[in-house]
Amino acid sequence: MEELKIIIAAELNVTPNVAYNTWLDSKGHENMTGGEASFINEIDTDFTAWNGYIFGKILQLEPNKRIVQTWRTSEFEANTPDSVVEVTFETSNNGTLFTLIHTALDSKSAVEKYQIGWEEHYIQPMLKHFNA
Repeated sequence: MEELKIIIAAELNVTPNVAYNTWLDSKGHENMTGGEASFINEIDTDFTAWNGYIFGKILQLEPNKRIVQTWRTSEFEANTPDSVVEVTFETSNNGTLFTLIHTALDSKSAVEKYQIGWEEHYIQPMLKHFNA
């Protein structure tokens, strides 16, 4: 059975430190995406994004390099397991190569839906925010 996952990469014109810390800062995340967010930069803490539509728990942190978190939306059925989002921040010629890997999705339709969501509600706003 093929693994259901999303992989998206984007070049950001900031350092990995700036991109990483913006992701994990409530106000920074809000400014970057346009949706209300609540983050604490600590493992095993809950987070919310996009006005509570997205929520989960931070599982792993490698400062300025990698964040792993459980991820679900308010549309997930109660018995649907959490999915997992890993974001990485690598130094590149332009600043940062940002890569998002979203795994453990439960259907091809979820992959299609959230691929569009990541592009429209994260990647495009991040490019505008960091590359302006």
